[in-house]
Amino acid sequence: MHVIILGKSAANESSDVKGIIGVIIDSSSRIGQEHAVAINLALEDFYRKNNLSFALHIRSSQGDPLLAVIAARDLIDNQKVQAIIGPQTWAETSLVAEVCSQKSIPLLSLADTTPEWAMRKWHFLLQSSPSQIMQMKAIAEIVKSWELYNVSMIYEDGDSSFTEVLSQLSGALTKVGTKLNNVLAIAPLVSSSLSQQLEKLREGQCRVFIVHLSFPLTLHLFETAKKMKMMGESNVWITTSTFTSLVHSLNASSISNLQGIIGVKSYMPNLWYQHVNFYHRFQVKFCSENFEEFNCEPGIFAAQAYDAAWIVVQAMRETKQGQGQVLLDKILLSNFTGLSGKIQFTDHKLPPAHTYQIIYVIGRSYKEIGFWSDGHGFSKSLDQNAFYNSSVKELGKVVNPTCVIRLRIAVPSTPNYKQYVNVIEDENVTSFKGFSIELFNETVKRLPYLEYDYFAFNGTYDDLVKQVYWKNDQCLMQKYDAVVGDVSIVSARYEYASFTQPYTDTGLVMIVPVKSKTGNRAWLFMKPFTKLMWILILVIIVYNGFVVWLIERNHCPELKGPILHQTTTVLWLAFCSMFSLNGGRLHSNLSRVAMVVWLFVALIITQTYTASLASMLTVERFEPTVDSVQQLKKSNATVGYDTGSYCERYLQDALGMNAKNIKPFDSQESYADALRNKEIAAVFIDVPGSKLFLAKHCKGFVQAGPTYKIGGYGFVFPKGSPLLHSVNRAMLNISENGTIRDLENSMLASEECKDIIDTYGETTSVSPASFMVLFILTGGTSTIALLSYIFSVNCLCSEQRTIWSLMMAVMKRWRSRKRLFSRKVYNVAESPLNSSNIFNLPALA
Repeated sequence: MHVIILGKSAANESSDVKGIIGVIIDSSSRIGQEHAVAINLALEDFYRKNNLSFALHIRSSQGDPLLAVIAARDLIDNQKVQAIIGPQTWAETSLVAEVCSQKSIPLLSLADTTPEWAMRKWHFLLQSSPSQIMQMKAIAEIVKSWELYNVSMIYEDGDSSFTEVLSQLSGALTKVGTKLNNVLAIAPLVSSSLSQQLEKLREGQCRVFIVHLSFPLTLHLFETAKKMKMMGESNVWITTSTFTSLVHSLNASSISNLQGIIGVKSYMPNLWYQHVNFYHRFQVKFCSENFEEFNCEPGIFAAQAYDAAWIVVQAMRETKQGQGQVLLDKILLSNFTGLSGKIQFTDHKLPPAHTYQIIYVIGRSYKEIGFWSDGHGFSKSLDQNAFYNSSVKELGKVVNPTCVIRLRIAVPSTPNYKQYVNVIEDENVTSFKGFSIELFNETVKRLPYLEYDYFAFNGTYDDLVKQVYWKNDQCLMQKYDAVVGDVSIVSARYEYASFTQPYTDTGLVMIVPVKSKTGNRAWLFMKPFTKLMWILILVIIVYNGFVVWLIERNHCPELKGPILHQTTTVLWLAFCSMFSLNGGRLHSNLSRVAMVVWLFVALIITQTYTASLASMLTVERFEPTVDSVQQLKKSNATVGYDTGSYCERYLQDALGMNAKNIKPFDSQESYADALRNKEIAAVFIDVPGSKLFLAKHCKGFVQAGPTYKIGGYGFVFPKGSPLLHSVNRAMLNISENGTIRDLENSMLASEECKDIIDTYGETTSVSPASFMVLFILTGGTSTIALLSYIFSVNCLCSEQRTIWSLMMAVMKRWRSRKRLFSRKVYNVAESPLNSSNIFNLPALA
């Protein structure tokens, strides 16, 4: 027990003491020793600045929660303290907080982790040291930098704060694509069983150990690990701030057991010299009270204790004895910059630390290699020009794990498609080829820490997937870490393993034979054009015929007469002009222009019609023998599938087919022959397999019905495998750079059937869209001619009409002398004219 009174003199102690402060520490630990010295220095500094002295009562709990409670009751009941600083562990704090809350005494806990619910339960509890829980995210980022996945955590059994620590670490590791493989609890008391416990963590490769233990237990752990030769390059050790923040106090003998460890410790700003040269004063006082200590430098724990004491004395300066709530309120209003950083309470606690130092133990000491900041990453400094990176490797050459993970990979020895997997056994040598094999090889090239060996497996695909699931069963001989091959991704297999993203198209399709398409060909001549096209052609023909008739009717009496006669004449004129211009028989230039354009359009239309009709008459047309699954079920037909695939279960459960009508086949040729012999009506294949099958058997078979979205090939890994994330990322990388496409072109496109048939065998009918410009051209020309004619008839003056009539008469007279009239036409009004050509009549003005 320590009782220290700071004042001007012993004579006037009672009058000069402003308040009484209690402290609970573990004097047997380095942290407790730093707390005691730092709090004393804080009160000295406050006295120099404000000329106020305080009584300080220090009690040691020796790390025992029960002794901490006894000390708290003594300080409150006997010493009449107004506030208590400490203790340093959550197990002690949780018991002392209950006593302080009952007595309305503020408790400033120095534990690095305090649960959220504690401040709500105990109103007078404050966490005066920033929470270090964010360091778990920093540790996860370090693990991510090396892409390490065999992660174990070693913690102290009985640490009541470990639940929150474990939750934060597990969540942080999950976000970076890995997880904790093992969690090992070590008893606080040093025992010979430590080596036996560490032996449990020897299995596996690329081992990462995250150590969250008290300072003395951590030292004993590394001493034991060194004797067991577990401190080599194949193991990575990462320590939390509980230990790392005290590495500066270690002697050379202890440092020698820590070679190669990475440490995360709380970042402490260099604020020593702003507080009356605290750094040097602490060393002198600490060394004078602790003769056995090798290094007397202060650490983050000293800074936190100094700040906690400063918070209390500032608040007590204006608070009387017994005003516990008033003192608490003043403490909560604290706002200043202390040795450990910014001091300002929110919800009874200081904000968590977001910046940590990364150290690396090498040689006789340790190196501070850089920093990690939440939201930024790793950097070598914290100034305004600092450059941040997501990898700890950028901080310099530190421990670089050289360990390798070696996988046993199963490969189907009897695959459905040898293009994907082909196991070749030649005497004593077995080789593995195919698209899946080459794709996995390319993927692993992006993961240098992975090595692997292929092993042929003879069995169904479901059994193959279960081999990965049975990996941890010691009773089974066949054990594999992964499966590479044409393994379809289906939900039933997810019960046993996890899959990478599919590296092929997904889906299940139905392949059926084709038959010659027969039907009514009487109306085949109508097929070259769509119905709308025929209607538009008819409209244009009638419209052009009407325009020509209207313009030419005043030139030929034969174009006049009864309505029926005029109508048939218009139609005959329209269709006749479609195939022959007869420009010399037209009397008006307007009608000639309209007919020239129409003849040009008609020529293109007739040529297109001829070509399309010829194609339809000569190309043989085919159609599937089966259109749908419903047709198969209705006819009770037998279908096939690949032996060992998931299709049998899917056909029964999802498509409702009778199990008796489902037959397995072990090769493409076997079910191709069965389809030709009508042994089966259809075969159901994965989309990747159907592409290969139709590439080879393109004549005679066709895909029919919808594509059922299921399957796709993927690599198989154990459930929750930490490798899955990296393999998926590597596969995405080779997909983006074109490697997968190149492999597909070189390995899957080799079989190409050139005699490809048109399964539905119909040339597409031509629609008006292809001729819209031509229709607009001829329709527009005829319309302009019609409007010009109407304008010339109705708008020209009589003199102009006469001149125009004379000009037209002269022209027609001149042309009539050059032609003979021999054609006989219908006599409209029993005209005595001998000429029969309606176009050779003189024009009427």
